[in-house]
Amino acid sequence: MTDIYAPLPPAGTSTAASPRGIVFVSADPAGERRHVVMDSPIGDLVLTGDGRALLRIDLLADVPLVPGAVPAASAAVLGEAAGQLRAYFAGERVAFALPVALEGTEFRRVVWRRIAEIPYGATATYGDLARDLGRPRAARAVGAANGANPLPIVLPCHRVIGASGDLIKYGLGGLPNKRRLLDLERAGHTA
Repeated sequence: MTDIYAPLPPAGTSTAASPRGIVFVSADPAGERRHVVMDSPIGDLVLTGDGRALLRIDLLADVPLVPGAVPAASAAVLGEAAGQLRAYFAGERVAFALPVALEGTEFRRVVWRRIAEIPYGATATYGDLARDLGRPRAARAVGAANGANPLPIVLPCHRVIGASGDLIKYGLGGLPNKRRLLDLERAGHTA
């Protein structure tokens, strides 16, 4: 399979689809976890946040909801995230402008920040990311970090592919959803 998507630009390269709008913040340790469910072309999504940042995106089918989930109207970050995701699925948004909090090891957070730099419509391999991070032999560790990404779509792990150009695993509904997201970006309209 050949890569039909644009190549990954060098780390730190500024592009129109760069993640300049993503603000990496610390989670609010005292903040109440809030959840909102939104429909999407890849299944119902559960957005989880605290008072200051988006923390997770999951498929509703994969997570039990916490009793007393707070509606989007009372959780501004989640309402904004839901609106931006709807615009993304409608082909009207190519980058996200949200506060996000990443909870994970330092290596995973570094990988997730690099994934955030992959522009809309482009792909990168696990090896590309490992080399960009100065760890050319860490492609498998990059793959593990990619698989643990708590914010799929916003931190676009669907844009990470195998060295052969094949699609490799996707935690948010499997390979069919990964293909749908890549096709959406390639076409520039709804999935």
